[in-house]
Amino acid sequence: MRGHLKRNRKRTDIVAVGDRVWVTRLPDDEGAIEAVDPRVRALVRTARNTRDTEQVVLANPDQVGFVFAVADPEPHVRMLDRFIVLAELQEIPIRIIVTKLDLERDAITARDVFGMYEAVYPVHYISVRGGIGISELRAAIEGRITVVAGPSGVGKSTLLNALDPEHVRDVSHVSTATGKGRHTTIGSQLHRLSDDTFVADTPGIRSLAMHAVPGDRLDWAFREFRPFLAQCFYQDCTHIHEPDCGVRNAVQRGDIAAPRYASYAALRRGDEMSGERTG
Repeated sequence: MRGHLKRNRKRTDIVAVGDRVWVTRLPDDEGAIEAVDPRVRALVRTARNTRDTEQVVLANPDQVGFVFAVADPEPHVRMLDRFIVLAELQEIPIRIIVTKLDLERDAITARDVFGMYEAVYPVHYISVRGGIGISELRAAIEGRITVVAGPSGVGKSTLLNALDPEHVRDVSHVSTATGKGRHTTIGSQLHRLSDDTFVADTPGIRSLAMHAVPGDRLDWAFREFRPFLAQCFYQDCTHIHEPDCGVRNAVQRGDIAAPRYASYAALRRGDEMSGERTG
């Protein structure tokens, strides 16, 4: 990397996985990065040991697949909702990938937890052990750059092994003491599945960068709110306490899932805006 790029450094990531760069060839099959093209979009998280600096998980993804397990570890939909907000703000198309379908319980099924997202986003229900949903997911990522992100222990590496059996990755198991997984991926890695299909694997993410989001952007990031925003009596409605609120009326009618509204309300009040690590 040329020195002028390092001198102009403003963040922890001068060049990130997924960046499009200009390279000068050097002897011995080496090269030097001369310039980095502007990023169209990026999935970011808070850099280690700081809350104020962003670290790019993947630059220029075509879509993101947020991976959560049915169980082992237990699903944390508030965390998923925070991830969704960040992707929506970056205008990154979203898929939700639900793994470990074979661990479904009779009392609580995967759709009991994740079914509320189906009207808004593509939801893939996967059992690698049972071979369920793999071919459909493979078709959905074909010809795209997809980043898979989620908490540790949900089976991202196992999923990638099923999608790309020629390159087997290490997998881990969830700790019985903490209920959390161990990282098997050290840093973001871009894997080529075919000539035009790439998947970026990421370390288990507990904290994507969540800083203060203006209210009018936060409600827009909850995609199912959008048809009802114009129905609010007050133009600057927060959808928390105002009368004649189109969003809260939609929640009462069942047009918006109550858990999704609860996530919005927590973020709006600042309960979960600080970027604290969760899960």
